[in-house]
Amino acid sequence: MTCTTVLQRAEKDSATGRTPDFGWTDLTYLLHAHHVSWAYYVDPASPVDCDDTSSGVSVPCAAVAAHTTAGTPEIWNPLPDFVTVHQDGETGNVQHFDRFFAAAAQGTLPAVSWIVPNIQDSEHPPARVSDGQAWVTRLVDAVMRGPDWSSTAIFVTWDDWGGFYDHVVPPNVDGSGYGLRVPGLVISPYARQGFIDHQVLSFDAYLKFIEDDFLGGARLDPKTDGRPDPRPDVRENAPILGDLTRDFDFSRPPRPPLILPPYPPGA
Repeated sequence: MTCTTVLQRAEKDSATGRTPDFGWTDLTYLLHAHHVSWAYYVDPASPVDCDDTSSGVSVPCAAVAAHTTAGTPEIWNPLPDFVTVHQDGETGNVQHFDRFFAAAAQGTLPAVSWIVPNIQDSEHPPARVSDGQAWVTRLVDAVMRGPDWSSTAIFVTWDDWGGFYDHVVPPNVDGSGYGLRVPGLVISPYARQGFIDHQVLSFDAYLKFIEDDFLGGARLDPKTDGRPDPRPDVRENAPILGDLTRDFDFSRPPRPPLILPPYPPGA
């Protein structure tokens, strides 16, 4: 879902000279309030493209490159435009993805990490799907080689469904709905091997997992989080939403790493 409503504006950021655009509350606000470390690693793009807010399309845009921390599309790097990230003084948590590899090797990854590709690694046309798969493989391999593997859960997901017709009607949850189905993978030393999760899940399930694991079940809810926000409901609490903890088995020892080649022979 794309939201274009601006709920509030903030003063210009002293470092960039720009005014943040997005006033609704994001998960980093709760992570900051609970002193939980996070980072948003972005893959640099060349040429840089950005979200032209006047036309709603992605276009080459040198002006946006100047304020986009790692030069990736603004539509895939939204956090620098969130008021909460500026007010919390955490714009520096948006980092070049090279720092992810360094942190993975050193065992200094934050508690919560997001990693987003550029267009060449995104599997979006005209990019090659194999290049996107190889990029993700390198990221997973980096974690498996590092000291954080035994306590890590990796969620791989896609932002759309590939453009083909989906014959299953989305569940009727609220005014936003759940939309078309997209795939998701769980990679962890504790993930259930060969397990197919048949629960009803959405991107809200990732928020719920993080909030339950690190925040004691705190929710993005204006009644409890201290920020005004006109959301119609608390999506993480939707009765239909499944629980990603079912994808793990913590009763068994962690599995060892399984390092894969980014480009398997014959692929």
